[in-house]
Amino acid sequence: MTGQWTQFLAGGFTTGAIYALVALGFSIIYNASRVINFAQGEFVMIGGMSAVTFVGLGAPMPVAIVGAVLVAGLVGLLLEALAVGRARKADVVTLIIITIGASILLRGLAQLVWDKSIHGLPPLSGNEPIAVFGATILPQSLWVLGVTLVTVVALSAFFRGSRLGKAMRATSYNRLAAELVGIDVRKVLFFSFGLAAMLGALGGVLIAPIAFTSWDVGIMLGLKGFAAAMLGGMGSFPGAIVGGLLLGLLESFGAGYLSSAYKDVIAFALLLAVLLVRPDGLLGAARSDRV
Repeated sequence: MTGQWTQFLAGGFTTGAIYALVALGFSIIYNASRVINFAQGEFVMIGGMSAVTFVGLGAPMPVAIVGAVLVAGLVGLLLEALAVGRARKADVVTLIIITIGASILLRGLAQLVWDKSIHGLPPLSGNEPIAVFGATILPQSLWVLGVTLVTVVALSAFFRGSRLGKAMRATSYNRLAAELVGIDVRKVLFFSFGLAAMLGALGGVLIAPIAFTSWDVGIMLGLKGFAAAMLGGMGSFPGAIVGGLLLGLLESFGAGYLSSAYKDVIAFALLLAVLLVRPDGLLGAARSDRV
């Protein structure tokens, strides 16, 4: 019984870490523009498929990961420059519709650039399971958790120590005030899309050796990342991490003790329940109105 529980726990943390990376991308763009980027899941797909291409060309896995993350970052910058940035004076709903259209476009282009087949990637350090408390854990799962932890620490240092990171934080707190003190908000939004795309791509590369990748893998991962961001509190970085891990654990235990057919239902039902009680999410700032 303990081994089974540990197995579900490990699986939940693994998928939850991927959801957290995607949710962080949602939060970064939301803080910069108050726009929900529904193309975020496609960056996960681009990362995984690009890594498959690099590995197919003979590149070692570390080089393939860096290359895939950079490709996705470039696509994110192009999306902002050619679509979102040109319509920056439009209302939020229009910008959200643009990101939905971009998501459909990127999936269509993926079918042309790659194919409709399912692809896998080699694990970073072998495929021999590790026995832990009666459960068997793949080494790739440990890589997912470790890289996610390092990424979160690096992001924290970036936002606190770099000039661009501080500009992003200032913009998220008060966009008008940031503009008044000389921060180029347009530049912040531009680089926010690139950073969010790289985070999504990293998640796509890490999960591909476990769950494989294909041209349409970003749809569900994007929705799960959005659910995680909403669950933790849209715009909250700690909330994105907590929401992603919680969502992954709920899916894992729900699939294990009930049925895999209900894991999505359980996750989104909990999301609706939390938002009914606390619309800003678990770690989002509680709203207050001045009278």
